[in-house]
Amino acid sequence: MQLDFHYYATYCAAFIAGYSHAESLDICYCAQFVDCCTRSFLSEIKAPLQAATTQSQTELLDVNTDIIGLQDITRIWASFHFLPGDLYAPVKALFKNYKNKYRLICAPDGDLVARTVELAKGKDLHATGVAMHVLADTWAHRNFAGTPSMVINNTDSYFFEIMPDGSQRKIKFGHNPGAADDIENGKYTNTVYNVSETTIMNLGHGRAGHLPDYSFIRYKYMPAWDNYRECLKDNPAEYYNAFCQMVYAMRYLRGEEETFETGRYDEDNVAQWESRIKEILSTRQTDSRADWKAFGGELSGEEIPDFDETRYVEEYRNAPKGKHYLTFLGKFIIAALAQKSMVTNQIYKSGNKLAGMSVDYNKKGFGGMKDFKRLVKHIEGK
Repeated sequence: MQLDFHYYATYCAAFIAGYSHAESLDICYCAQFVDCCTRSFLSEIKAPLQAATTQSQTELLDVNTDIIGLQDITRIWASFHFLPGDLYAPVKALFKNYKNKYRLICAPDGDLVARTVELAKGKDLHATGVAMHVLADTWAHRNFAGTPSMVINNTDSYFFEIMPDGSQRKIKFGHNPGAADDIENGKYTNTVYNVSETTIMNLGHGRAGHLPDYSFIRYKYMPAWDNYRECLKDNPAEYYNAFCQMVYAMRYLRGEEETFETGRYDEDNVAQWESRIKEILSTRQTDSRADWKAFGGELSGEEIPDFDETRYVEEYRNAPKGKHYLTFLGKFIIAALAQKSMVTNQIYKSGNKLAGMSVDYNKKGFGGMKDFKRLVKHIEGK
């Protein structure tokens, strides 16, 4: 997903869920900031590099794809953008390494979605924003994994768009990263075909370009992980599910719902705006931020400021020594570390080493990692 959904649509979902205008802004800012918090950014403000929630193209081009580098990539992308749907999925006739990769395939309504939402319960709104980004991406990024793998993430030339009138049009892919996608003529950019199992060209949905991030598109293709059997992806329907699930999740986080259960979407509380939301989702455009911003303004009667990646930088830089965690970015960093720690721990506990080693803090204690005391207190709700 892109800024239009993570920022403006998340604002709308938060307001419908009962949060105030100011609270909704904090939530949607953090939801979008997950796509901005690179190590380069953290280095500039002298923040913990472990809190990176994404990697820029430049960082990915420079990364080593040895075991350590691949584990680092997986911790970031599986924790925040390609949350695994089932870490214990039955997979037959595969080498263990490939079996572990299959178990990192992203899907909505998995156990880790529930854990992600529950992790944000009782925490700052920053944790809510992080959780909403992760939840939403499970719908857009389903069928791809947050680890480099040709076996899992590759696609072939069989790629067709289902047009609004029901007809089909073959999608043409090019590889110029500077070229804009041409939805009128069905021309899109994707990563270059590469047979290497560990190249970043085969990370996530790179081989499908930005198609998973566009709410309007319906397409069918043959994913490598499913033995190249035809798969239909209906983004307008799945994005609507994502929106309704965010409303339900945030009502739970506010205390309006007693429990959070996967497979539940708050269609009742969204019903009066259903046609408007589906119209925005189905409009054929690569960027729907203007439509979502207008809808959000109608909901709250307030102006929604444009997203500014640098908005809270000076507050963090000027914080007194030892008090950075009290700033806006400091609270986001704590929430990000908690999410990454939880997902990495669950992957490791499943017997899968692709995200590296993990310490169960509740059983093993701090292990000399004093910098994480604040994180542990956050997880424990203290």
